[in-house]
Amino acid sequence: MDTLFYYSGFYLSLIMFLPLYRAIFGPTVVDRLIGVNAIGSKTTVLLILIGLIYGRVDMFVDIALAYALLNFIAVLAASRYFHKKKGLYEESAD
Repeated sequence: MDTLFYYSGFYLSLIMFLPLYRAIFGPTVVDRLIGVNAIGSKTTVLLILIGLIYGRVDMFVDIALAYALLNFIAVLAASRYFHKKKGLYEESAD
């Protein structure tokens, strides 16, 4: 059963490169925020898989829930900041 968790974790880690590309090279701020949020969601699942591998699911579920909450609050705060700045849909020409 551990090999299933290893392969699932490896596959999930590979899938995390797609939103990483969007977070780095996204044409707008919204694309970057969605990419960062997707990476955070996949990291939460990866933390639970790590807990299953080590046999300490109870500890890693707590860490994953705290990480998911921090990810949600950070993306929400960033989106409110860029919405108030009126630069949410256009890219700044620095």
